[in-house]
Amino acid sequence: MSEKGEVDLTGAKQNTGVWLVKVPKYLSQQWAKAAGRGDVGKLRISKKGNQGKGEVSFTLNEDLTVIEGIEAKTASVPREHPFTMQSVGGQLLAVYSENPADKIALEGVVVQRAECRPSVSESYMKLKRIQIEESSKPTRLSQQLDKAVTSNYKPVSNHAYNLEYDRKKKEEGKRARGDKQQVLDMLFSAFEKHQFYNIKDLVDITKQPVSFLKEILRDIGNYNVKGTHKNTWELKPEYRHYHADEKTDE
Repeated sequence: MSEKGEVDLTGAKQNTGVWLVKVPKYLSQQWAKAAGRGDVGKLRISKKGNQGKGEVSFTLNEDLTVIEGIEAKTASVPREHPFTMQSVGGQLLAVYSENPADKIALEGVVVQRAECRPSVSESYMKLKRIQIEESSKPTRLSQQLDKAVTSNYKPVSNHAYNLEYDRKKKEEGKRARGDKQQVLDMLFSAFEKHQFYNIKDLVDITKQPVSFLKEILRDIGNYNVKGTHKNTWELKPEYRHYHADEKTDE
């Protein structure tokens, strides 16, 4: 829109009436291909019966009936398109245009609405069948390559953090659960030497899976979530075998 927001209202002064017509997508695409080449078809308005009810139809130029680009399949659109007339319904509709100079102009007020529909024919049914087949195709297809891809970008087979995770999982898998009483003996023995341990050190001492070790520790120990010994385990008071003066780690 222009900087001042001005609109050319010449169309309003001339009281120009326009039609608002809904057309099929394929028809608008064929019209777009013919832009700048002249007429795209003929519009016929005829009178029918004593009441003078109008009959409107559009006939597409024959050279625009062939659709290109549908995977070696020949398809043509119908030429005949009768109009279904509709009332404006008390609405105030207008048509505007914008020229290269970024100027907005009122072309006219909508006085008639209509829908342009194709005549059902063999060519139209074939067109719809091809369109449905095309839309149902998967967007991604597997393809066998005849030679190696030599582009500069080469995908990474596995990222470093994935490798580290796999290594830990394999190491975890190698640790079989031992006898619970034997694990308890090892833990009590370790806690006689030091009051606080992090989980990594206890895994190294017991050689047990982390999940199994934590399951046992929750029965006999407390996990410190704050303070000087944050993120460490210690025995519950009822399991401690040392005296207060032996707490050399505090």
